[in-house]
Amino acid sequence: MMPVPSLPDFGTRDERIRRQTYSPVRRKQGLPEPLFWEYWRNVHAPLCARLPGLGFYVQHHFSREHTANLWPRIEGIAPMPVVLDGAVELGFANSDDEADFVRESPVLFGDELNLFEHDNAYSIPGGSKTYVDRQSDGVPHGPDRLHRLHLHLSGGPGEDFKAWARGFASELASASVVWKLRLHLPEPYDNDKPLPPSPGVDHFLTAERKSIAAMEIGFESAVQAREWFETDLFKSTVPGQRKHLRAIGVFHVTGVYTFVRDGQPTTAGLRGSRQADIIEAVGAANQVRPEVSRLFVSRSARDRSSASND
Repeated sequence: MMPVPSLPDFGTRDERIRRQTYSPVRRKQGLPEPLFWEYWRNVHAPLCARLPGLGFYVQHHFSREHTANLWPRIEGIAPMPVVLDGAVELGFANSDDEADFVRESPVLFGDELNLFEHDNAYSIPGGSKTYVDRQSDGVPHGPDRLHRLHLHLSGGPGEDFKAWARGFASELASASVVWKLRLHLPEPYDNDKPLPPSPGVDHFLTAERKSIAAMEIGFESAVQAREWFETDLFKSTVPGQRKHLRAIGVFHVTGVYTFVRDGQPTTAGLRGSRQADIIEAVGAANQVRPEVSRLFVSRSARDRSSASND
């Protein structure tokens, strides 16, 4: 295995996200896949990004086709039988901001019927933790530059499992080949209190999906990942995985799209993902200047922004 150069760690930038949800989603049956991606990125996303209180909004797009050779199969750990098309992170700086978002969210969740067949929001009141992030770009928007996976680790609701998951994440993050590792430890999901409150969308979870740890892990390449799985460091984690995990879902990320960061909508959040791509391709720097961007914010939001700067 080739040595990997040491790179800066930008993980502390996520510490402003104090409260969070993590929501796996599945495309609505019968909706053509290209139309689904277009609607999610260019219609649904700007609607979400403009709601008050939102501090962080990222879409992770998954591949249904690429499921082989992603993570070692370990005897005794069942594959999680679920089909997903992506996951969403919504983050907030504090509970007041989250309450502002929830108050206005019916207009957003009423739109989910147009594109999602299944969506469940895991609640993470204490926020998630980024153990390492060697990507200098804090607002990625486009096809993924890393070989990135989301692991859904099913191990039960107890604190013993969460403690193991934290240790597992820390151990993996110590490897120089791991460019990104972010861990979500949500509260157990309750089917009797389905979230998010989107009418006409399925929120039911099977037993193995109710209590999970969700891990985002990224490598520079698939080859580096496969080589690392053969190292002593990774092999030393196998007994712990076998002891604590009942099932694992492994999802290959094809794209990461950031629509809100640090409470500010990105160009994609304000104007749509396709428009942001066109602006970037043309090099239209004037289109991202404050005097232009502010025209895409509601008058009330502009007034609040002006008052906060006085």
